[in-house]
Amino acid sequence: QVRLVESGGGSVQAGGSLRLSCAAFGYTRISRPQCMGWFRQAPGNEREGVAHITTVSGTTYYTDSVKGRFTISLDNAENTLYLQMDSVKSEDTAMYYCAARYGGACGLWLGNTDYKYWGQGTQVTVTS
Repeated sequence: QVRLVESGGGSVQAGGSLRLSCAAFGYTRISRPQCMGWFRQAPGNEREGVAHITTVSGTTYYTDSVKGRFTISLDNAENTLYLQMDSVKSEDTAMYYCAARYGGACGLWLGNTDYKYWGQGTQVTVTS
């Protein structure tokens, strides 16, 4: 059973940086998920995909609002997913979740229902 644990959230000033981590447990190098991603949900909004990464090739996908500012990466040796957030804006304030899935392709079209495994979330608050 895959288990995901996020960390690294907190309060950051607009224009600053923050790095989120997601430690993954319950699988080996051979049985790892094909796709992992970061989602976020602000109060009153639906959960939206932020970035995805194909675990074997390292191919990355970003939603337009974070492209050029956020970087998703994966340390396969440590089974840890990262989201480097630079030049943050107030609209980046949300609860951030990491997710994992097996099977199928990886890309921006993936939504909440396409991922089976989720972490508990970590709060990011951008202050002005």
